[in-house]
Amino acid sequence: MAVSTRIAVIAVGDRLRHDDGIGAAVLARLGRRAAVRPLPRGTTLAECDGEPGHLTGLWENTELAVVLESAHARTGHPGRVYRLDLDAAELGRPGVLGSHGLGAAVELARELDRLPEHLVAYAVEGDDFSEGDGLSAPVAKAVALLTGRVEREIVRHRTAAVRGSARQGGKDAPASRGS
Repeated sequence: MAVSTRIAVIAVGDRLRHDDGIGAAVLARLGRRAAVRPLPRGTTLAECDGEPGHLTGLWENTELAVVLESAHARTGHPGRVYRLDLDAAELGRPGVLGSHGLGAAVELARELDRLPEHLVAYAVEGDDFSEGDGLSAPVAKAVALLTGRVEREIVRHRTAAVRGSARQGGKDAPASRGS
């Protein structure tokens, strides 16, 4: 049974600012693993500077958008992974994420009717955001964990799409949008 999925995995950050490159490191690992275990057709891996218009363009017309970024929290737990999961109903509510960063992109996409159907954001608490290449040791340890989590998000979405298609007699479910 052929089921179409439109998935975007988007790394937000600057790989030349140490831990801000966590998303790019995860994308690189996903790309290497895809050579052995291909990602579902319709899956896109992309890097972004975080500008709301760029993010909106990358996740437009997707069923699932997974955003990977660093967190500038000061809790003293570099490498800690945070997860935010928003479905279409939650994404459709104004102000759900605030007005900066990812929130600004969600607000712009909502206004332009370009929200993904489902958004999962992962943030990894960073330690070093100075100029330079490479991740700090605690953030580097999070790459394998986060790669596995992203793969599970994709599998979970793909499984749900197959189940939904089977319930509709093999036809792809129509796309729904938040308003």
